[in-house]
Amino acid sequence: MGHVHGNSNQARVLVALVLTGLFMIVEVIGGLLSGSLALLADAGHMFTDTMALGLAALAFQVSKRPAGSRMSYGYQRFQILAAFVNGLSLLVIVGWIAFEAIQRLLAPQPVMGATMLLVASAGLVVNVVAFAVLHGGDRENLNIRGAALHVAGDLLGSVAAIAAAIIIIYTGWMPIDPILSVAVAGLILKSAWVLVKRSAHILLEGAPEWFDHHEMQDKLVAQLPAVKEIHHVHVWGLTQQSLMLTMHVTLDEADTDPSRTIREVKQVLKSEYGIGHSTIEIEYAHCADS
Repeated sequence: MGHVHGNSNQARVLVALVLTGLFMIVEVIGGLLSGSLALLADAGHMFTDTMALGLAALAFQVSKRPAGSRMSYGYQRFQILAAFVNGLSLLVIVGWIAFEAIQRLLAPQPVMGATMLLVASAGLVVNVVAFAVLHGGDRENLNIRGAALHVAGDLLGSVAAIAAAIIIIYTGWMPIDPILSVAVAGLILKSAWVLVKRSAHILLEGAPEWFDHHEMQDKLVAQLPAVKEIHHVHVWGLTQQSLMLTMHVTLDEADTDPSRTIREVKQVLKSEYGIGHSTIEIEYAHCADS
């Protein structure tokens, strides 16, 4: 089932990649014909999106590779790495938009509103379709989320460009273009920061935010009489969905079947916490690592 879900996610990213890549070319032509710096800037944004979607698609492909002696955990983590890089690139885009906006406020650029409106409207349609395709994927997959955030940033950029074009057509007030660009940059900044923070947390072997190892210890001690105490608990994820755990379990010396007890511990870990891979060290008295 996970394999089918992964293929669906990959297909969605590829569709979004083709749509974004093709429209980027249209936007470059539109920007050059109209002399619109706004459209060329948006084309630049779409170029980074195309790169980001390409990276996301590559991540899905690489993560399918089987584990080997050199990469014993396999390549699933590549998706998280791609999400982290995508988040960082979004932060760079925000900085670039802010810099461009200041330049344009200091020296407003003339824009052909009608051409800008036409191309931005077409861009909005393309971005809505691409976002809908990605939004139908796995919401918890950070790679999909990173790709969707890039497209959502473009979608907001298209809406801002349409609004700016309409105001320019009817009032001729050029500063509206950079003002709306900054508003969009602020929205992208918030989403990008969340993406970078969450993917960095996984890359730094952080435990899931919801996981409380004290609560887990109390539960295991209460449910399994042979378990006296738990320590040296380490929980991390290859991805958000693929959790791993190592810990030391002190057993009652009267326990005649420690293998059965450890199987019961693993069963609780899997059913209650979704931890499919756990490595457990059995102890009876003093901890060997103390």
